[in-house]
Amino acid sequence: MTATESLLEKAVQGGRLTLEEAAAVYEEADFFALGHAAHSVRLAKHPEPFVTYVVDRNINYSNICVCGCRFCAFFRAPDQEGGYVLPREDLAAKIEETLELGGTQILMQGGHHPSLPLSFYEDMLRFIRDRYPIHIHAFSPPEIVHFARMEGVDARQVIARLKAAGLDSIPGGGAEILVDSVRKAVSPNKCSAGEWLGVMEEAHGQGIRTTATMMFGHEEEPRHRLEHLLALRDLQDRTGGFTAFIPWAFQPANTAISRPPETAVAYLRLLAVSRLVLDNFDNIQASWVTMGPKVAQVGLQFGANDFGSTMIEENVVAAAGVHFRLSVQEIRKIIEAAGFQPRQRTMAYQPVEEPDRDAS
Repeated sequence: MTATESLLEKAVQGGRLTLEEAAAVYEEADFFALGHAAHSVRLAKHPEPFVTYVVDRNINYSNICVCGCRFCAFFRAPDQEGGYVLPREDLAAKIEETLELGGTQILMQGGHHPSLPLSFYEDMLRFIRDRYPIHIHAFSPPEIVHFARMEGVDARQVIARLKAAGLDSIPGGGAEILVDSVRKAVSPNKCSAGEWLGVMEEAHGQGIRTTATMMFGHEEEPRHRLEHLLALRDLQDRTGGFTAFIPWAFQPANTAISRPPETAVAYLRLLAVSRLVLDNFDNIQASWVTMGPKVAQVGLQFGANDFGSTMIEENVVAAAGVHFRLSVQEIRKIIEAAGFQPRQRTMAYQPVEEPDRDAS
């Protein structure tokens, strides 16, 4: 047995990989052996033959942003043509359509608007909470840090006020790579890695569940990706507040970073390593939005147990020229073709009753 085979066996048996061991597996392990090990760990955590998905919609309440991240094709600078703040009637129409389609949540994120006060976001949450029976998954850590700076308060107070106004959970956006040297190169005006992690730890402390993400394949090195995973693992050890991890590949079109997009093999390799390193995360999500449905389907054999969202609406990745779309029926067929049973879930991975589909 080779050294990397021994490390894969260690992970399959429940052993925790160090940074150096994870690097050896990531760089040297046979591709198919790595996938098999990740799938074995996934089956140990989820022996039932289910793959979950959520029916929701991404709503970008504004694209006006002062960050100027080099990887972003979506934002507009203040006073630039094409900038918007979503009117309430448009927000209401999007939520109503989501509910009509069987959606259980909305994911709301936006740019770092330079003049909207915290009360704008509180009022938006109350507007939704008072009218619609829907889970509000909103405001990534960089947005919360931005709100705190604008308001002159700390993140703890911002989270408490947003929670009181109706915030249910927080998405893991804005993580990119949780290494400050990388963040300074690609998103110098966004919060630091420590601030991102601090927001999540505070949210978990206030009883708010969150997800975690990684955007890879821009200007980071492979070791930075592993440092990112270990930072998430360390926080999860302390709080247990993350429900899932979602890695996705950077899409370079229309951005200020010129490089080829990540290959399917590179994505699957990172997905598998994520399952092995993040031993305290129950759920790993495949990213069909960036990689397409076929690659995501293979991801269900490389450590992923979740197929993500139906993405009734998605704008940020689309701005980078990637336009994959799937209906609930298509997602279910893809999961079934991979040998699993599809199950609709909530953000907290609770099952959603599907009487019509189950009956058919």
